[in-house]
Amino acid sequence: MWLLHWLPLPLLARLGEGIGSLLFVYKKSRRRITLINLRLCFPEWSEEQRHAVAKKHFQNYARSVLERGILWWASEARLRRLIVIEPGVPVAAIKASPTILLCPHFVSLDVAGVAVMLESSLCSIYTQQLNPVFDQVLRKGRSRFRPVKLFAREEGVKPIIRAMRDGLPFFMLPDMDFGAKDAEFVPFFGVSAATLTAPARIAAATKAKVIPVVATYLPDYRGWNVKFYPAWENFPGDDMLAATRAMNAFIEDRAREAPAEYFWTHKRFKTRPSGEASFYAANTSDEAPPAY
Repeated sequence: MWLLHWLPLPLLARLGEGIGSLLFVYKKSRRRITLINLRLCFPEWSEEQRHAVAKKHFQNYARSVLERGILWWASEARLRRLIVIEPGVPVAAIKASPTILLCPHFVSLDVAGVAVMLESSLCSIYTQQLNPVFDQVLRKGRSRFRPVKLFAREEGVKPIIRAMRDGLPFFMLPDMDFGAKDAEFVPFFGVSAATLTAPARIAAATKAKVIPVVATYLPDYRGWNVKFYPAWENFPGDDMLAATRAMNAFIEDRAREAPAEYFWTHKRFKTRPSGEASFYAANTSDEAPPAY
């Protein structure tokens, strides 16, 4: 990855897309999960549409992995050329009061983190990687511009709240299925999904504003767009469940804008309400894809 980061982005991106095309053919289990998710979330699409988006997603995902080399080792000047920030990192708002930077799982989410760290320190939750060498590189790459506090999910929310009260924004990834604990079943694309209520609960406990941030690809391999949305008004209010529904609705809208870049390889609907069958059970059919 260090060697590849010297390549021009268009060449590196195309290399990643080629690897993604191969993975789409050979990583059958992840392809199956992706197609199941797309069938659940986009029932109005034809099967051909879903396969096309699934394949493009694999290309984008593999591309994003190789591009992390640029994020970890490229010069600050190169990163500032490649990352277009819209309208800009809200540094003044971050410094003014506790802030949650809500970053949904798009393949370029690491770019959003780098965009923030070019201007501000942050705190976030981190899952240790199985490979210790990769884990060390990942940690170092994510903290090379500013100090970053990374907490294990098992530590709970208390250290996060302390860090936020010390002035660090919380860079939060809110949309994965971690089981029923600390979650509620909330519709996501019309399907009940175990959804973390932590964004609403932490915002209520710290009186933090929630500023969504989404990173997506610029066309023609020109880099990335990182968009900071206005802080949500009256969030979370008095109803944590309604606030969590509103969060999912926002993520849905962003996923519809760039469907091939959302993280469909994750079992987003793995946890089911009591008595409801798994969508990913081995006996769930995977329709034969068209010719690649």
